[in-house]
Amino acid sequence: MALLGCGVVGSQVVRLLHEQAADLEARIGAPVELKGVAVRRLDAPREVEIPADLLTTDATALVARDDVDIVVEVIGGIEPARGLILSALENGASVVTANKALLAEDGATLFATAEKAGRDLYYEAAVAGAIPILRPLRDSLAGDKVTKVIGIVNGTTNYILDKMDTYGAGFTEALAEAQELGYAEADPTADVEAFDAAAKAAILASLAFHTKVVGTDVHREGITDVTAADVASAKAMGCVVKLLAIVELKDGAVSARVHPAMIPREHPLASVRDAYNAVFVEAESAGQLMFYGRGAGGDPTASAVLGDLVTVARNLVAQTQSVAASSYADRAILPMGQTVTRYHVAIDVEDRAGVLATIASAFAEHGVSIQTMRQEGRDDEAQLVVVSHDATDAQLAATVEHLRNLDVVRDVTSVMRVEGMNG
Repeated sequence: MALLGCGVVGSQVVRLLHEQAADLEARIGAPVELKGVAVRRLDAPREVEIPADLLTTDATALVARDDVDIVVEVIGGIEPARGLILSALENGASVVTANKALLAEDGATLFATAEKAGRDLYYEAAVAGAIPILRPLRDSLAGDKVTKVIGIVNGTTNYILDKMDTYGAGFTEALAEAQELGYAEADPTADVEAFDAAAKAAILASLAFHTKVVGTDVHREGITDVTAADVASAKAMGCVVKLLAIVELKDGAVSARVHPAMIPREHPLASVRDAYNAVFVEAESAGQLMFYGRGAGGDPTASAVLGDLVTVARNLVAQTQSVAASSYADRAILPMGQTVTRYHVAIDVEDRAGVLATIASAFAEHGVSIQTMRQEGRDDEAQLVVVSHDATDAQLAATVEHLRNLDVVRDVTSVMRVEGMNG
């Protein structure tokens, strides 16, 4: 096998290959021999010692070698990863990758190339680290109908929101702590603006609903606008704020979205703390299933990579190939405006007679029913907090815009979706 990349994840893959060599050989039925490791710099410091003759900066030549029958890609990004994976497949090697961004953008091309070449393409490590979620969706639930997948799939944002909930910290303070501990990158954009979670949501939707879903199909909102007041308001109604990836079937179409939302504290996902991940699956026959664990980091991701490596290697020994993920259903992608959801809206209002009726009328005009409405404060600090019943996102957005233009409304200070509540 050949390894592309030897950073945080790649170095742990090498370590596990060395430490578990005997066990891997017993499980596979043949030894796993590392033929080469492609890196950007030969002299860069690494967490594991690698013989100099295995290191190379020529990844293109490495994946084309006749003695390489499995390529593990952990360099990330779109290029050169895409070209290297395609070259590996075309040259007869099976591939294990952790590249969520590439799979979300152009997975269809990779899968088609693997099928044409008669080779495997496995990617369990692309979503939720060590948590086994992709294979259950593809294999274990293949005889069932999955109707919804909702999950916390980004550890950085979960850590930030957890600290805001537990200690009352603001977003900036919690982000700085996450960066200090190594949970967040120096540039946290991919995490806090939900690009990372959206790519994972696309992969989950594609597998769950047998439909090609790419990253741009996923409605995406990050957590940078979540305030301490939002978190406190969630607490007041027995909820917690989480960044959720939600993919579901609605009237035969696929809805895919990532955004912060309030969920009840009794919901299984509400108890997911720190940088952990969890994915909640609903299926017609199996019912509700939950997968929980460490969603990122060198060790957990390397564990998922090695699991895929064992499966691919077993197939090579048996001279067989796994059945690829299917997109036979080819369902339509539901626009966010047609997605059914509910809102929590905080409104600064004039404290005078008739305000409640005016606000309620605005909701009714757009066909949105109110579940609860409460007033907080008096005079210049008067605020209404409204939680709606289910409605389309377009109806709710129009309602909020209407509220902003009312004379009795000083400001709409917070708008957040609510998930997992009955009624």
